[in-house]
Amino acid sequence: MNTQKLLSLKTIREGTRDCRSPRLAILILFAIAIATFSGGCSKEKTEEAAVPVTAASVQKATVQRVVTADAVLFPLQQAALVPKISAPVKEFYANRGSKVHKGQLLAVLENSDLAAAKEENKGAFEQAEAAYVTSTAAGLPEEIQKATFDAQSAKEMLDAQQKVYDSRQELFKQGALPRKDLDQAGVSLTQARAQYELAKRHLDSLNAVVKQQETKGFEGQLSAAKGKYLGAQAQYTYSEIRSPIDGVVTDRPLYPGETPSAGVPLITVMDLSRVTARAHIPQKDAALLKVGDQATIEVPGLDKPAEGKVTLVSPALDPNSTTVEVWVQAKNPDQSLKPGTSVRLSMVSETVPDALVVPASAVLTATDGGTTVMVIGYNLHARQLAVKVGIRQDESVQILEGLKEGQSVVVAGAYGLPDNSKVSVEAAKEKETEKGSDKPSAGEAPSAKDSSKEEKQ
Repeated sequence: MNTQKLLSLKTIREGTRDCRSPRLAILILFAIAIATFSGGCSKEKTEEAAVPVTAASVQKATVQRVVTADAVLFPLQQAALVPKISAPVKEFYANRGSKVHKGQLLAVLENSDLAAAKEENKGAFEQAEAAYVTSTAAGLPEEIQKATFDAQSAKEMLDAQQKVYDSRQELFKQGALPRKDLDQAGVSLTQARAQYELAKRHLDSLNAVVKQQETKGFEGQLSAAKGKYLGAQAQYTYSEIRSPIDGVVTDRPLYPGETPSAGVPLITVMDLSRVTARAHIPQKDAALLKVGDQATIEVPGLDKPAEGKVTLVSPALDPNSTTVEVWVQAKNPDQSLKPGTSVRLSMVSETVPDALVVPASAVLTATDGGTTVMVIGYNLHARQLAVKVGIRQDESVQILEGLKEGQSVVVAGAYGLPDNSKVSVEAAKEKETEKGSDKPSAGEAPSAKDSSKEEKQ
């Protein structure tokens, strides 16, 4: 700028010497002023150059709040069959990978001694049962029948003496019978009554006490024999290993003739029709979940995630990790989901349809935690607006407050961009405008036609 002024002064002096006319000098000064003004305008135009940015429109979409966690797969049911007796394996009836049903015989241990003990106790039980029937049906009723007969006889004697006493009392009242005979009839009546009461008490005693106690004795003998028989039968049953569930044999470590160690499973059966993914997640995330929520299980090596549902949200925290255990169950028809595999869970806790969303790169977070976006106005100037964000899903963020559908926001180039800066949109997601409206909506990136009009103005 200083060089330009020096050249202008030099030109004026030379023009004054060469041309003595004042009019020529004035024309030269006017030309220099115009040149200086044009240079200043060019500099101002350079300073207002547009900043290239990438923009996208605010759109409506369905967003989901997803809780993710690492988990381990477990079978729906599992039975590790440990023998209750120690004996060598006599024979196996299932191999590893065999499909088995509930109650199916899988293996038999050596049980010849147990079979003999079972038959012996069975015979003792049958003898005790026969003795019980004989004693209760034959011996005991005979004694009760005798007591019943004695009681009936005493009752008949009492009735006869009662009639004699009543007859003599009537004759005594008429004066046809002496007092001595009436008293004799009274004594006989008293003796007959005492005899009847004694016979009746004896019968009641047999019915209430003797019969009950004798019956208990016979029942005790029968129960003892039955218990021994059932015990022998149970010991024999323990030598037969049966499956308690429907499933697949996943482990069979021994061969026939080997004796399993105490506490070591002989056969392991798993129900693999379904699997359960168990995860431990923070309490704040678990509070968002409920039984029945949709979920997916991402398994290493499988292209397509398995669909499942939340089946358990533990009501208590794990005291060691202070996390909540969550189960997700999924179908496993082809048994591609292997128990013990580490997987990744994605559980949908909330679904919001027609939510306003913007790319995640459009949201700027300040040091105080506030969130803003740069909105491109109709005049191609980007202004900073504070927004309230909601669900973050993949590369999108839900906007709860601050924006409207159709507005354009800066998704690349907004960091460090001053407020109300002029921008040029390099690549923007086109948005269909409403029919009959040539003017873009507020905040929408202007079209090329509108931009050219503005530059001409």
